[in-house]
Amino acid sequence: MANPPVCRIMDYGKFRYEESQKAKESRKKTIQVSIKEVKFRPKIGKGDFDTKVRHMQDFLADGHKVKVTLQFRGREMAHPELGSRILDAVIEQVGTHGKVETQARLEGRNMTMVLAPEKKAVVKKPHEPRAATHNDKASDDKAADDAPTPAQPEQAVAEVTEVQAPAEPVAEAVVETADPA
Repeated sequence: MANPPVCRIMDYGKFRYEESQKAKESRKKTIQVSIKEVKFRPKIGKGDFDTKVRHMQDFLADGHKVKVTLQFRGREMAHPELGSRILDAVIEQVGTHGKVETQARLEGRNMTMVLAPEKKAVVKKPHEPRAATHNDKASDDKAADDAPTPAQPEQAVAEVTEVQAPAEPVAEAVVETADPA
């Protein structure tokens, strides 16, 4: 305790307002991860499969977890290996965008698996339409000025090799589907 005792006279309304602002600011910095669900069927076509996987990649890029559900109906339950084959193809195509958080397991007539984003979420910003202005020509001229000159050939070659070098090998996935006939 301080000697003599110290007290502070303050406006309680202002104090409550400042506390609520601090709490609001701390809530802004938190990231809420939601779970998106994508449903498949064992007899899914190649085009539908690719579209759903592309949506999953977008969800993972936004930082969401993705629950992959494979629904079986009727006699499809006799062949769960077809479902696990489709889920393996999903894992292959998602590739570096996400990792398996929960392995595929059969629960009743559904086989489920959860994928999580590989790295920290990168928040996508909506694309703003760019209006054509007279500055476009000026920016094109500026870009031409930034082009490497013949006096700097090593730098130009280094830049080209950096762009052309693949980050890692890309595996192609083949999805076999049963004929609906």
